[in-house]
Amino acid sequence: MKSLIASVALLALSPLAAAAQDRTLTISVYAFAQDDFKTIVYDPFEKQCGCKLVVETGNSVERIAKMEANKANPVIDMAVVSMADALSASRKDLVEKIDTSKLTNFGKLYDVAKDPNGDGMSVGYTFYATSIAYRSDKMKIESWADLLKPEYVGHVAFPNVTTNQGPPALFMLGKAIGKDTPDLKGAIAAVGEKKDDIVTFYEKSSQLVQLMQQEEIWAAPIGRFSWAGFTKLDVPVAWATPKEGQTGGMNVMVLAKGSKNQDLALQFMDFWLSTDIQTKLAEKLVDSPANKEVKLSEAAANNLTYGEETAKSLKLIPSAVALDNRDAWLKEWNSTVGQ
Repeated sequence: MKSLIASVALLALSPLAAAAQDRTLTISVYAFAQDDFKTIVYDPFEKQCGCKLVVETGNSVERIAKMEANKANPVIDMAVVSMADALSASRKDLVEKIDTSKLTNFGKLYDVAKDPNGDGMSVGYTFYATSIAYRSDKMKIESWADLLKPEYVGHVAFPNVTTNQGPPALFMLGKAIGKDTPDLKGAIAAVGEKKDDIVTFYEKSSQLVQLMQQEEIWAAPIGRFSWAGFTKLDVPVAWATPKEGQTGGMNVMVLAKGSKNQDLALQFMDFWLSTDIQTKLAEKLVDSPANKEVKLSEAAANNLTYGEETAKSLKLIPSAVALDNRDAWLKEWNSTVGQ
């Protein structure tokens, strides 16, 4: 019996056992669609790599704060965050430059996803377009500025500046009215002038479908991920392609600085970016694909941000602009619009 215990103890200390214990990858992700991610991404990767995947979830603020608190001794290996949060993490020296030569699927990505912040510290894995959903039988949208036309503005819902869609919509409105500055003052002023006409400054896009069904609104800037609900309405609704382009957002992968499992983290990133995995996630309507080789069914394509033309049309707010102006945007909005 003693010899058996001793053998087990020796085995536990052996290089082979230690190596197996080291094959644990800890990732930090959004809580969204975790059942689908487990089935499509996590379980197959564990099977392929012979490793264990530990998944931590939460919002970006909490997860970046945890990375910062454990900067000296990282507790995660990789994370997925927004473009702006990736730049914030980079400024705080929490992430490593990504060796894209180790990503076999890197060349398959749309150009917009290859180096979103231009610093080599992140790789995009999904993005979404923001444009205007509108009643095509009631109005015609050719420009973001059309939202403020006298004949339309009384039928518009506009996103509050505190929402994900608020700053991008203001960003494009600024381009349309020729007041394209990082402080968004021109666009906020234009909205402020019409604040009493605009139906609502919405907080959640889920409320918009009902408002459009009831004909309380005819138009609203939304993210493409909200589009599916509008397609089920029994009224004619279209997705605008304004002459200034569409805006949106992108989520990216980052590598934790000081991670002890960087090669394994890069393997996982590469797996997630593969055509097969990106296709499966897209067909489940989990994420729009950043991999340009993905071919989708018509049903999936109609509900996602999809295709090279769309990817090229996206005018994303530069992350530095978002980080450096967020507080000023809120202050200006509160003083001008008062929401």
